[in-house]
Amino acid sequence: PPGTLQGHPVGRGVPWGLPSSRLTFPGMNAAVRAVTRMGIYVGAKVFLIYEGYEGLVEGGDNIKQANWLSVSNIIQLGGTVIGSARCKAFTTRAGRLRAARNLVEHGITNLCVIGGDGSLTGADIFRSEWGELLEELVQDGQISEEVAQENSRLNIVGLVGSIDNDFCGTDMTIGTDSALHRIMEVIDAITTTAQSHQRTFVLEVMGRHCGYLALVSGLASGADWLFIPESPPEDGWEDLMCERLGETRSRGSRLNIIIIAEGAIDRSGKPISSNYVKDLVVQRLGFDTRVTVLGHVQRGGTPSAFDRVLSSKMGMEAVMALLEATPDTPACVVSLSGNQSVRLPLMECVQVVSTGARLGATLPCPCRSFENNWNIYKLLAHQKPAQEKSPFSLAILNVGAPAAGMNAAVRSAVRISICQGHTIYAVSDGFEGLAKGQIREVGWHDVAGWLGRGGSMLGTKRTLPKTCMEKIVENVRKFNIQGLLVIGGFEAYEGVLQLVEARGQYEELCIIMCVIPATISNNVPGTDFSLGSDTAVNAAMESCDRIKQSASGTKRRVFIVETMGGYCGYLSTVTGIAVGADAAYVYEDPFTIHDLKANVEHLTDKMKTDIQRGLVLRNEKCHEHYTTEFLYNLYSSEGKGIFDCRINVLGHLQQGGAPTPFDRNYGTKLGVKAVLWMSEKLEEVYCKGRVFANSDDSACVIGLRKKVVAFSPVTELKKVTDFEHRLPQEQWWLNLRLMLKMLANYQISLTEYISGKMEHVTRRTLSIEKGF
Repeated sequence: PPGTLQGHPVGRGVPWGLPSSRLTFPGMNAAVRAVTRMGIYVGAKVFLIYEGYEGLVEGGDNIKQANWLSVSNIIQLGGTVIGSARCKAFTTRAGRLRAARNLVEHGITNLCVIGGDGSLTGADIFRSEWGELLEELVQDGQISEEVAQENSRLNIVGLVGSIDNDFCGTDMTIGTDSALHRIMEVIDAITTTAQSHQRTFVLEVMGRHCGYLALVSGLASGADWLFIPESPPEDGWEDLMCERLGETRSRGSRLNIIIIAEGAIDRSGKPISSNYVKDLVVQRLGFDTRVTVLGHVQRGGTPSAFDRVLSSKMGMEAVMALLEATPDTPACVVSLSGNQSVRLPLMECVQVVSTGARLGATLPCPCRSFENNWNIYKLLAHQKPAQEKSPFSLAILNVGAPAAGMNAAVRSAVRISICQGHTIYAVSDGFEGLAKGQIREVGWHDVAGWLGRGGSMLGTKRTLPKTCMEKIVENVRKFNIQGLLVIGGFEAYEGVLQLVEARGQYEELCIIMCVIPATISNNVPGTDFSLGSDTAVNAAMESCDRIKQSASGTKRRVFIVETMGGYCGYLSTVTGIAVGADAAYVYEDPFTIHDLKANVEHLTDKMKTDIQRGLVLRNEKCHEHYTTEFLYNLYSSEGKGIFDCRINVLGHLQQGGAPTPFDRNYGTKLGVKAVLWMSEKLEEVYCKGRVFANSDDSACVIGLRKKVVAFSPVTELKKVTDFEHRLPQEQWWLNLRLMLKMLANYQISLTEYISGKMEHVTRRTLSIEKGF
């Protein structure tokens, strides 16, 4: 694309190099693909550097120029197609001198490094020495003075990858979410055999210095006991652990799960091994106990949808950071903050890591989200009697279509309510069940084992309150319900809005109400993410991966895949990015017959290359007339003799399956936060033995906005809602559509791209509570 960008020339012809780190993790290939294609998109030459820094030092065939098709069909692959290796030579001055010579030989002055803090620190050292290295090469006669001047500045940008999520400054590192997927798959499989044989399993996961994987998988599985290096157990933990495991079995549980990070230690710094824990359980309790060490399983496998989108987003931003770099710009890393890409000075991040998360004991990590996870785990793992009985009664119900994560939210809401001393009721079949009196009191153990269950254990229906308002009011009065927690999709939000608007007629509805958004469509106003949408995207992605494989084998075939989502195109768009789709049609981004014609021509040209397959996604209600059948007929007719066409309607498989780690943890945290908020509000409006709440802020939607948990009154959200199409009037993810189109090679002006801002990271900024 011609022109300039923010005062800097577009990088036509400026060579860039792309090495990876010494360790691999899922999502690297998506990053390689994004950086390569975005680099070519802005007119640069892009070189892939094979075998990491070793390839940089050795040169030769390890540095190869890439084209658009060099990175086709790799987004779904684990590991890295450009290889990775440890390199002692690069840690020496002589090795870095050879690396500089190889870069100058290819005219490479921009380097994008994908790796952890060690790889990125090495890159920064290389950058700081660059001028001296060039001088030495000139003195040795290896390059001329003119060549040195032409290559006088080396720009560095890093993409942070680590399955441990141990790099401060980013909400999530590339590879972490995929590693959690592998761990949860193993835990779900182990749970079935443990229940069958009444066994105890000790599961060892990676994490030599950082217990993030152990902590989040423990939270997502409801593990009985957890060992992490950041928080060594108190002295005498052996007795307490065995006592709690025995209590669990005495209540009828047929299994125990203990998760231990490989770097777990006790208060004196002595390692706690998985075999020691196993022997302890066998000797003290006599339980049949097994050890499972996951090892490098956690680094392998296909990347999750989150990692594919994250890597693509970071890769594109890395290119823009290199384009806009000046002599005064520090080496930076591209990080994730909420749902936005930001740039952070590399060495600020490294310094925080080195003085924080690497120190060892007692939760040194300055990130509050880690501490938040740890506190919630301790709160929900074992029942602690409430100090006193509360006067409040809360009811929980699911409304709308089932969504993965609903059960996790119910479980945590029930347990935190019991911790608060509340009476807690479970309502079957949504508002219809509330009207029919399908209400029962539940206890701590009634929700055991719900975390990994898909669908809705309570049952859910789409019925809205206005059809049975008087019966709902009657049961609210009968059971003395003072708080209503509604977990569901657009119907849940709309239903609570109807209850609020009926307060003038029914005093019984002047109670505290909260909506936890849970729908695969991700169309509830007041939140960036709804429960279940991550699981649905992964389900759609896995199906599309198989469809792409079929198309690649058959050759010259285009698949049109229909996704769910109503009028909301979130599922189609995010799935499209995750699978490298050629197009994704959605209602929010209007298209015409001219756009369809351009897409057909694009696919026709694609069939002339080595990549002879196509994938087009269509949201189910993206257009009244351009139906899936219409697209099939159009593509079949226009592609006749060039490619053939097939249809796949994914349907309800997007609603099914076990929840992803994200949805399990998101549901758990939303359940806790919602009940704590309701408890606080109930205390505020409780007077003379009764609750009376009629202010706008007494009925809210809890949601995640960027990275902050927010409670938005339903009456305020009504003003920004399109009720006809069941959509928020503004949706953040529409910005992702530019990325989808650019990486599919549609020519779009760079002026539409919004670059991330340079921010700073310190221990103080990381200590601020920012949600999850």
